[in-house]
Amino acid sequence: MLNGSENEFGFGGAIHQRRTALRLSLAEVARRAGCAKSYLSAIENGVKGAPGEELSSRLERVLSFREGELVEMSMWSRTPASVRADVEAMRAREAARDAAGREIAALLKEDLDGVHKSGKLAALIEVYEGKEKTPSDRCAATSPASAGEEKGYGVERVGLPVEVPLINKVTAGYPGSFTDLGYPARVADEYIRAPDVHDPDAFAARVVGDSMEPLYREGDIVVFSPSKVVESGMDCFVRLEPDSETTFKRVYFESGDDGAEMIRIQPINNAYGAMVVGRELVAGLYAGVSVTRVI
Repeated sequence: MLNGSENEFGFGGAIHQRRTALRLSLAEVARRAGCAKSYLSAIENGVKGAPGEELSSRLERVLSFREGELVEMSMWSRTPASVRADVEAMRAREAARDAAGREIAALLKEDLDGVHKSGKLAALIEVYEGKEKTPSDRCAATSPASAGEEKGYGVERVGLPVEVPLINKVTAGYPGSFTDLGYPARVADEYIRAPDVHDPDAFAARVVGDSMEPLYREGDIVVFSPSKVVESGMDCFVRLEPDSETTFKRVYFESGDDGAEMIRIQPINNAYGAMVVGRELVAGLYAGVSVTRVI
């Protein structure tokens, strides 16, 4: 069962509170967990939702959470609202049952005849046995879905296909400017289906340019997953500081002569040269997880 931190702080608030308590910087936690500093900051600030199970598990270890705690919080945050309502209703019934049991035990020490005549004992027994509806149950009973079920309409809950927002284009050439057109997170004019992607913060972009040919062509739609750990040799959406320029390239993690962390941004097309930049100049790295070619 979730502890109080989920209700009080949410996922981002919980990791922010623990990180500051441990006196760890965003950059240090991001480095240890294997994610971008900008992505971790967006999670803490509530701009991004909770990450997937893999990154949540790594954050647990880095921030010394109880094993499974952040994973459970992450899964809970992505649980459909209808399911969460059912779970909360069940918890409310359990809490009411426990409270009724304590009151019954106290009443049994009093004048049983008087308690029985007042009707209080009978009412508590109904709650304890689950016969009395809690406020959550009464609300659920008057909801449109419940009304349809009572009338025999055969209301069925079905899952929607997984879709990710197609937010803009990404240059597969020299880095260029990028904008998300001012849309809030997960909102766009166009969406594409990505049934094998389970990251709630995944997004898609159209390829512009030819620096990633022959694997990727202009017009291809690539889906990127912020929760996927970026490893050397992956094809990534790269966001560069200080002007928020972006590009789509293969990235390699290297070290400079002085031991500083460097990232080589490498095209696949040999007609283009590689860029090598300091790690601090890379605001975001998001791994490509699928590609769709429009013919």
